[in-house]
Amino acid sequence: MSSIKLLAGTAKAFCMSKSAITVTVKLFAAYQEAFRVSELVLEFPNSMPVKAVCDRLIAEHPELSQWREVTRFGINLIFVEPDTLLQDGDEVVLIPPVSGG
Repeated sequence: MSSIKLLAGTAKAFCMSKSAITVTVKLFAAYQEAFRVSELVLEFPNSMPVKAVCDRLIAEHPELSQWREVTRFGINLIFVEPDTLLQDGDEVVLIPPVSGG
C-alpha cells in the first residue's frame, strides 16, 4: 500500500514496484479542493488505465466518489477514454463537471 506525502504544494506517492511509471496529475475543482494542492505526482504499475488515477484519488478521499462517473480524463492535453493506458511521464488531468458563468 502506498502513502501520499505533501511536498511543497505537490503530493507524491511512492510504490515499491521496480516496474512503476510516474505520472503528474493536475487537479481541478472538487479534486483540487479535496487534496488542497493543484498537482500530484503518483506512481502506478505499468499497464494501468487512466481511470486508475481517479480510483486512487477516491480511495484517499471517498467524498469524491460522487464524481467518478462524470469525470472526463485528459492525457498530455488530449481528451481520452477511461481505459486509455498510462505511460511513464504522462500529464493527466481529471475534469469533473463545472458550472458558473
